[in-house]
Amino acid sequence: MDSNASIGIFDSGIGGLTVANAILKQLPNEHIIYFGDTAHLPYGDKSANAIQYYAKNITNFLLSKNCKIIVIACNTASAVAYGLLQKIVPKDIFVINVIDPIVEHIIRKKYKSVGVIGTIGTINSNIYSIKIKEQNPKIQVKQLATPLLAPMIETGFINGQISELIIEDYLQKPEISDIDTLVLGCTHYPLIRNEIEEYYKKNNLKVDVLAANEIVGAYVKQYMIEEGIIRYDQSEEEHQFYVSDYSETFAQTTRLFYGKDILLQELKLFGKK
Repeated sequence: MDSNASIGIFDSGIGGLTVANAILKQLPNEHIIYFGDTAHLPYGDKSANAIQYYAKNITNFLLSKNCKIIVIACNTASAVAYGLLQKIVPKDIFVINVIDPIVEHIIRKKYKSVGVIGTIGTINSNIYSIKIKEQNPKIQVKQLATPLLAPMIETGFINGQISELIIEDYLQKPEISDIDTLVLGCTHYPLIRNEIEEYYKKNNLKVDVLAANEIVGAYVKQYMIEEGIIRYDQSEEEHQFYVSDYSETFAQTTRLFYGKDILLQELKLFGKK
């Protein structure tokens, strides 16, 4: 595999830009090709068949761009489409999901009681509980669907009274009480990590909050070191960011996720199912 090839990343929307940004902080010389399936967001309330269809089409697009690895920057797609993508992607191209790196981190840190918050699709898949207990059945896994958080973040309602009330209402639920770590099981959620940590601090609760973007960024770097596919010369290409449905308001929101303005290109990738 050519080390100068691009890293392909996709998500149901722009939440995965938190992962893209974290990867580039770890690997500043790399070139990113990102696809946000904004026409079908959120994936959290879609059927498994629909998500697999979207994920397969996006992956084929990224493969057409000669990407050296594919990162599924979406918990829901990671839960229901990862197995399918492993089968259709050539064996010399690695597919990385956002769940396995977090599970490895949890096992390594020896947490005993893990809370998971995420979309309805991610929580209903039970994927975190299954994968954690495969490695250590003694770990307690407590889960809670938090469907209001992603749209709240998408519309910019963070670091304010509205977000504080919604976050507090979710985090005080008995379903995720008495935990020593909380997994932010959606790539949107790193943007409210500080607010979540503040809730636990305010209530004198010691809970480690795990954000996928940082853990996945470090995981991708380690993998690329081991495989010898890191780009050592600075890429002169502009990173490419595609969405399946463009709006000016949506483009402006990307600053929240990526930390700066980026150019989004609309690409009508999907035909009839």
